[in-house]
Amino acid sequence: MLFNSIHFVLFFILVTGLYFLFPYRFRWALLLVASCYFYMVFKPVYILILFFTIIIDYFAGIYIDKAEGQSRKTLLLISLVANIGILAVFKYFNFFNANISQFLEVFGKPNPIPFLEILLPIGLSFHTFQAMSYTIEVYRGNQKPERHFGIYALYVMFYPQLVAGPIERPQNVIHQFHEKFDFEYNRVVSGLRKMAWGMFKKIVIADRLAVYVNQVYGQPEDYTGVPLILATVLFAFQIYCDFSGYSDIAIGSAKVMGFDLMKNFHRPYFSKSISEFWRRWHISLSTWFRDYLYIPLGGNRVRKPRLYFNLFFTFLMSGFWHGASWNYVIWGALHGFYLILALLFIPNIEPTLSKIGLSEKSKTGAWFHSLWTFALVCLAWVFFRATTFHDATYIISNFTTDLGISIKSIILNNSNLRNHFLYVEITKFHLFLGLAGICILLFVEWFQRNASVQQLLLQKSTALRWCVYMVFSWYFLLFGMFGSNQQFTYFQF
Repeated sequence: MLFNSIHFVLFFILVTGLYFLFPYRFRWALLLVASCYFYMVFKPVYILILFFTIIIDYFAGIYIDKAEGQSRKTLLLISLVANIGILAVFKYFNFFNANISQFLEVFGKPNPIPFLEILLPIGLSFHTFQAMSYTIEVYRGNQKPERHFGIYALYVMFYPQLVAGPIERPQNVIHQFHEKFDFEYNRVVSGLRKMAWGMFKKIVIADRLAVYVNQVYGQPEDYTGVPLILATVLFAFQIYCDFSGYSDIAIGSAKVMGFDLMKNFHRPYFSKSISEFWRRWHISLSTWFRDYLYIPLGGNRVRKPRLYFNLFFTFLMSGFWHGASWNYVIWGALHGFYLILALLFIPNIEPTLSKIGLSEKSKTGAWFHSLWTFALVCLAWVFFRATTFHDATYIISNFTTDLGISIKSIILNNSNLRNHFLYVEITKFHLFLGLAGICILLFVEWFQRNASVQQLLLQKSTALRWCVYMVFSWYFLLFGMFGSNQQFTYFQF
């Protein structure tokens, strides 16, 4: 079920209304049934995969808690193999099989292994990682096993964050399913505001930017210079508004019922370094890899060569988590490469930057570092968005091709060349609305650097607050991309 659909609006109103009408002891059952329905709307049969891993991990958690010594490791291993095995079959089998076929073709031999004709279950990587975090935390002694099967199943299947996160930890969520939440007007309104902002980011900004991005990245060899650069920058904001919009709706819908989910984004494009970017972008995933892969590998408590390996391998796996494609692997590897280069060179060039006024501590320097970080992130996004490796290399190698001509045509207002180099079959008004949406986003996020907009609005008069709500609603209804029902980008992961 898509958040940006009438189906979800009706579903949310019904489920939330029943949630507050139901006795406390039956609410978990209501949410579990609703979550099952929410997931089965996509493809009903795939809920059996969830049930399979839920049953294994439920009993694994109980027996890990009881076991001692090597038995505990064995039980944890069984749980991890079951979860990773599901991922391997549905997400990566055909990828590896295709690479085996290409390798055998070099020697003129056919691949005897058949390809699987299966679709990737929606959000498989998200709920698999959340399930894995449960057994790992039980094994580490940080979480007592949940003996209520329905509550544990709800932890994995809770509909707001089932298909695209945030990837929660059991310590944060499970105990909340045992608590009693009454209807609280301020909390409900706060959650609805969060949902509205998420819908705005998705429907008004992301889906509109997607029109331009899809046009250029769908046929990149038809373009050079400005369209390639602009489409890449717009994609950076498209994917941010798309994914953070989903997270806002998930967090807001859970908050309406009383549940607190972890923050998943924190103004990432204001980051002044790649390491800071990853502390602000997809926080639930970056902390998952930090806690369950990077630190177990030794983290930063090792010699420098091993530290570089730990960083690079962690981001390589992060890229591979996103999809069975070498483009995603390259995207992750680039970010690992960025971090290693920063460790190698930033300490040496920082004194020089300070002398010329470009230290992070100065205002000019802060803007310089933020723009440089954004440029590096956009360069990596090319591999994330491009359909093939060939497309990605073409886009990057043609960023500057005909750049002078395209800029000149825009400045001199040559309509024919301008339409080719800038609007790429997209109307001027459509592009303007997309850029206006980005400006609104950046203004709000810059405004929130010290306090949230919600908190600031609560300090204002009722009349002013409702004026803001009316303007926001007017803009949303007038310029939203309704009817497109574009799937959220991260559903495919």
